[in-house]
Amino acid sequence: MKVALSVLGKFHTFDLARELHAHGVLAGVLTGYPRFKLRAERLPDASIHTFPWVMGPYMANPIKSRMPHSWIREWENLAATSFEQWTAHALPECDVFVGLSGSALKAGKVQQARGGHYVCDRGSSHIRVQDALLREEHQTWGLPFDGIDPRSIEREEAEYALADCITVPSTFAWRSFVDQGVAPDKMRLLPYGVNLSRFAPCDAPDPARFDVLFVGAMTLQKGVPYLLQAFNAVRHPGKSLTFAGAVSPQVIERMKAQGLWSDAIQVLGHVPQAELKHWMSKSHALALPSVQEGFGMVMTQAMACGCPVIASENTGARDLFDDGQEGFIVPIRDPRTLTDRLQRLAEEPDLRARMSVRSLERVKHMGGWRDYGQKALNTYQALVQA
Repeated sequence: MKVALSVLGKFHTFDLARELHAHGVLAGVLTGYPRFKLRAERLPDASIHTFPWVMGPYMANPIKSRMPHSWIREWENLAATSFEQWTAHALPECDVFVGLSGSALKAGKVQQARGGHYVCDRGSSHIRVQDALLREEHQTWGLPFDGIDPRSIEREEAEYALADCITVPSTFAWRSFVDQGVAPDKMRLLPYGVNLSRFAPCDAPDPARFDVLFVGAMTLQKGVPYLLQAFNAVRHPGKSLTFAGAVSPQVIERMKAQGLWSDAIQVLGHVPQAELKHWMSKSHALALPSVQEGFGMVMTQAMACGCPVIASENTGARDLFDDGQEGFIVPIRDPRTLTDRLQRLAEEPDLRARMSVRSLERVKHMGGWRDYGQKALNTYQALVQA
């Protein structure tokens, strides 16, 4: 059996490619990334096929953040459609083609016409669920949002319909598809792995403080306003909230206008993976109250550092840990419950210590990318043998 992969960027597809290569079944991975950006991916050059002519300039554009949104939307659509067209022509012979959703429709048709199988790999919730949640958030907080490009929605739904099966990383994502009318027997649950060798306790929280960490892009999708509401309500003289990840001046300004930004907040911007474990190890909790997220890998990384996680239902948290044991799972858009869980950790150091120990134990039994690759391989073999 041979498996080919396609992805406009990188995401988890290259982690999967390494595992398939180790099993001797990788027919190739097709990507919109330029080759020089892939030198650290530990794959033979012959296995990587690149079409960087649209995505590359998009990534490298230094004034992208200042361009009109309509221009950005057209560029992103061109990147997806041109890559999709190229992939259909460049697709190597294979038994199974796995395309990350959004730019694999034409190659999926080619694969099925050859008599092979097409797997749609979706890293998030059903695109209509994602669009609806994001529209609601932006309306609630008064930030502009045109919605997900209708052309993207049309492409993705055509991929969902065409695919022999759809893989998703969390129960939340799985349910979103079933709720949208996709047959449950078409869905496959494949939680992502994580490179836990990079994450382990290397520091300890200050017992006189209560330091909360958020890792990820500062967006409404990640539930930032609800975290701010909850954090502001926590009673502790030495509290702090640290944001590590892409910064949004627009979100910060809006939160300041809402009176939610405080002096106890620090913004780090991008933090290299090698440094992230230090922040996780010395934080009392990692908070991820996302409104919509396929699978928050930062949760697993924090747990590997002994940092209890407080996450929403829509992050894949229930696929990682048990509520009240290694951390807390809260409803989306519920700052009151989030405040209560943060306050408990602030007031009960013994509870926090127990959750830390349980997190470290739980991580020992979690699968890394090797297990993810094996489960994916089993899924593809079942398709071929059906």
